[in-house]
Amino acid sequence: MNKRDFVRTVGGASLGLVFGPELLAQYAAMPAAALAEDEPFWAAVRTKFQLNPEYINLENGYYCFQPEEVLEAFIGHVRRVNYMGSRYMRTVKDEDKLRVRTKLAALAGCSPAELIITRNTTESLDTVIGGFNWDAGDEAVMANQDYGAMIDQFKLMARRWGMVNRFIDIPMNPTSDAEVVQVYANALTSRTRLLMIPHMVNITGHVLPVRAICDMAHARGVQVMVDGAHAFAHLDFRMPDLHCDYYGASLHKWLSVPLGAGILYVKQDRIAGLWNVYGDGAPDSDIRKLNHTGTHPVHTDLGIENAIVFHQAIGGARKEARLRYLQRYWSDRVRGTPKIVMNTPADVTRSCGIANVGVQDIKPGDLMKILFEKYKVWTVAIDGVGVHGVRVTPQVYTTPAELDTFVKALKELSA
Repeated sequence: MNKRDFVRTVGGASLGLVFGPELLAQYAAMPAAALAEDEPFWAAVRTKFQLNPEYINLENGYYCFQPEEVLEAFIGHVRRVNYMGSRYMRTVKDEDKLRVRTKLAALAGCSPAELIITRNTTESLDTVIGGFNWDAGDEAVMANQDYGAMIDQFKLMARRWGMVNRFIDIPMNPTSDAEVVQVYANALTSRTRLLMIPHMVNITGHVLPVRAICDMAHARGVQVMVDGAHAFAHLDFRMPDLHCDYYGASLHKWLSVPLGAGILYVKQDRIAGLWNVYGDGAPDSDIRKLNHTGTHPVHTDLGIENAIVFHQAIGGARKEARLRYLQRYWSDRVRGTPKIVMNTPADVTRSCGIANVGVQDIKPGDLMKILFEKYKVWTVAIDGVGVHGVRVTPQVYTTPAELDTFVKALKELSA
């Protein structure tokens, strides 16, 4: 294996730094698909987390706590900033933030000039929606399954500027990428200026063909904004390969960064066309104009760097393969069972770690409550836009044995 292949598959020597030289030697050449089922490796990963023994956490999609070494580093950042006081903020902060932003951009595969650190996906995408120079009658297209906070921002723009919002329904179980692309294409008109799409539908885990949708929209003169809240550091991809104009994500989900961190990617030639929410001295063509944060908890930004090290120690492709394996481990065992309803596509390529499942005659809120109180399994209820069930989001520390408990619970409740 040459050096380039080694760095790509393992994350370089970082695997050895985080997990020890024994794992580095043992797993350096193992393909991601094979490693996904290697329980001793993932047992070693699990030891890096302090887990609550009172319940099985299958709700990491809202927020996944940090591995212990990331948490301890974050606490160290808090102490350092507190110790240095205003001198840190005035003389060190900007240099540190640029370094972290540069590493994030490298992880995303884009230029640091196209990416800023925000607090979350909502802030990122609302910055774009609010930064558009809307005229009365302009149209935006989005899905009923999109996240409510961004839909609320679009509705605010409609009230303020008289623009129009058009909604589609994403097919639950499409037979092809073309079917999904066509649903969006049918909603575009000569007045459409912005299309919002999820990279991964937050309530079902459905992964959309982002590049194909972007290419279709661009051919019609429409810009595309992607909600990547659940895809970044979950799926292994590079931002330019998506062909999107804007991309927002939360880092405290699948990257396991301390709470309150996100990213906004804006393609270089789109930056100047956005209004910034707050007045800023940066030039119109500088993405930093969209990032006027004032005095904020900078130690959270510093924790991003440590989370990236942990993520790269595992490797993006390996992590994606493991998360997909865990989802299929439980979902394949209940799909087709009488009274169990899967709200995630059956095609293995159209989902990864997230899935949604319901039980007939049990309301989602009741199902969530029963799972926790009777079986000590923590999930979240989803009840709307044609999706009625609980969302299940394991993480790299989740074991097949924990998912066995969940499967047993579902089968008992559906019997």
